[in-house]
Amino acid sequence: MTGPTTGTGTPLRVGLIGYGLAGSVFHAPLIAATEGLALDTVVTSNPERQQQARAEYPDVRVAAAPDELWARADELDLIVIASPNKTHVPLATAALKAGLPVVVDKPLAGTAAEARELAALADERGLLLSVFQNRRWDNDFLTLRKLIADGELGDVYRFESRFERWRPQLKGGWRESGDPAEIGGLLYDLGSHVVDQALVLFGPVTTVYAEADIRRDGAATDDDTFIALTHESGVRSHLYVSATTAQLGPRFRVLGSEAGYVKYGLDPQEAALRDGLRPGSTARWGAEPEELWGRVGAGESPVTGGGRPEPTLPGDYPAYYAAVAKALLEGGPNPVTALEAAAALDVLEAARRSALEKVTVTL
Repeated sequence: MTGPTTGTGTPLRVGLIGYGLAGSVFHAPLIAATEGLALDTVVTSNPERQQQARAEYPDVRVAAAPDELWARADELDLIVIASPNKTHVPLATAALKAGLPVVVDKPLAGTAAEARELAALADERGLLLSVFQNRRWDNDFLTLRKLIADGELGDVYRFESRFERWRPQLKGGWRESGDPAEIGGLLYDLGSHVVDQALVLFGPVTTVYAEADIRRDGAATDDDTFIALTHESGVRSHLYVSATTAQLGPRFRVLGSEAGYVKYGLDPQEAALRDGLRPGSTARWGAEPEELWGRVGAGESPVTGGGRPEPTLPGDYPAYYAAVAKALLEGGPNPVTALEAAAALDVLEAARRSALEKVTVTL
């Protein structure tokens, strides 16, 4: 059993907790665009965000606190948690105990143990618990998966992945807090994406080495972090997350026995969503212009024309919620399980320990 079913043509009613960046830019638009789902209630105590939600979704109900959802759990079919990291575990626990399936934004929890406890609770209740790892549906990642599956690169030796930004000034907020309870910092923020992608591509990890630095004046948590993974398969993943990168490197540089793939630039979907565009509003959602395509080749730098342009597959964030709807309505597979999130948290915890103790950690 994975959750509720409804009559033919009746969409699942979704309660969305949190209407900051994650809730308003990612989750609400994607939920609203998904066949089989309907955005029923937005939970936020911020009056400006309440007003924003009503303006963007005139039919939505607004609640000031999550307890209002549990009180009418029989009127809802799915809870989406897009609130600050420290609230993920208590809110997911409350939702599951109220009998409601749950989607949680990454990171699912602060520790792998908490993630596994949530997974056990969901299994016990027979409810879906899924994690929003949207960057499995980035354009470059989908393209890389296809290249590997088609054998275009041969045996992959090294996977370099960068999620870098140039933000020399602090923005403020819980993501930059040094309080461990907030689960802030780039290791758990952008690191959740790059580690998840590495595990999806190359499987379990045997050793983890990391360097985590605080570069900016006034910063209280890591803003420039490197993680090196050795996979059981022998592939080495070198992962970079940074807010202090003055010259951005390639998003991916993947080196194999036959060829390499180099790709610059971020998937366009986040920028499109921030600009108010919605899936279906453009002819090719998630597509990028040809000049941004990566290159596949061997023996020469892509900067000097080495290799061939590789058409980038369109990014497809809508596929995540389409899969959630199918899981609930038809018993389809969970697109991202809590145990997959726990495996990534094993790596993130090991990386934190490695950076702190200056050791390589064996899993």
